Amino acid sequence: MEEDAKKWLWWGIPIVVAAGLLAALYYGRKHQEEPPAQQQVSTQPAAPAPTPPPDNYPIEPGAADAKPLPALADSDAELHESLNGVVGRALDEFLVPKEIVRHIVVTVDNLTRKKTSVQMRPLKPTGGQLMVSGADQQLTLSPDNFARYEPLMKVLRNTDTRQVAAVYKRFYPLFQQAYAELGYPDGYFNNRLVAVIDHLLETPEVQGPIKLVQPSVFYQFADPALEERSAGQKLLIRMGPENAATIKIKLRELRREVAKQAER
Repeated sequence: MEEDAKKWLWWGIPIVVAAGLLAALYYGRKHQEEPPAQQQVSTQPAAPAPTPPPDNYPIEPGAADAKPLPALADSDAELHESLNGVVGRALDEFLVPKEIVRHIVVTVDNLTRKKTSVQMRPLKPTGGQLMVSGADQQLTLSPDNFARYEPLMKVLRNTDTRQVAAVYKRFYPLFQQAYAELGYPDGYFNNRLVAVIDHLLETPEVQGPIKLVQPSVFYQFADPALEERSAGQKLLIRMGPENAATIKIKLRELRREVAKQAER
């Protein structure tokens, strides 16, 4: 049960961290061509180079006189300090101050998927047991479980989204690099961030008792339509309608800050 609770509760904090930070990608792929076995003059027109995906939501580069960013591998201390400047020391209770940028990028990228990577947790696991009501075929998620997110929600409610977005934009090149290294050398992390925010905002509002089943060790939603949803959407549902509504407000605020449409 304790491991089950950790799995269910641990992903609550990344949504807030993801909703409060994040940065972008595109460190260009280096293409290497093997020399031909023998030189030939081609009479065929060269194939056009593939068109890179558009940067729909560009993040403007920092001022030329701004303090240089540290290398990605050495960025934890400075990013941690910048975050503390926004939320104070409250984040220390949750954040694992190691490879912060990479862990956040992986977390954000995973939120639209069915499964998430537990090997790159950006946050400390939460102990305790998942609270359920009933038994056997009458299992439901207990409303008392929603209150367990209150420490996290308090940090979120007291966080200035514009200041968080400013930290995100300042460290943008590092998030960009981490996203490229994750396997998206021709993409833009800010595009991905906006897409993930939009996906989370589409999470349905589930009112009333949320029925559960326990086919093995872990609990699942009894409703197949809910169980088939992404890890991020299922998390918002598990957090309860009031907590989910608060997070959606912050996500909309963050989207307004980072989703400035590129001019065509």
